[in-house]
Amino acid sequence: MWFQRTISLPAARRGYHLVTRSITDAMPEIEQLSIGSMHVFIQHTSASLTINENADPDVRVDFETAMNHAVPETLAYVHTLEGPDDMPAHVKASMMGASVTVPITDGRLSLGTWQGIYLCEHRNHGGSRRVVITVQGE
Repeated sequence: MWFQRTISLPAARRGYHLVTRSITDAMPEIEQLSIGSMHVFIQHTSASLTINENADPDVRVDFETAMNHAVPETLAYVHTLEGPDDMPAHVKASMMGASVTVPITDGRLSLGTWQGIYLCEHRNHGGSRRVVITVQGE
């Protein structure tokens, strides 16, 4: 079986936001599958997706700190028409990635105990973000 749905995640401030529940709530068909996989793809070039620790909120702060250190806004970027946070957001999105894939086992995502899916918002005011969720399995 295959299922696919496009959803909009609400606008979020710059940072790292757990969206696991939003993703699973949008795709209740996961519960029908004994084995499969879920692919989540973000349709934007200045935000990304990743999987990481979902328990300690300090992880989200540290992600933002580390990425701002690795990709500062103060470089002499050429692409500056959309503001000083735009080009660094593109670089961060490419580094983090536009998609994640998670196995499905017995009707549930097979994430580790402390893992969650993150929306990585790299713009100060990025707006809502569209993600395409594709599930396959039996």
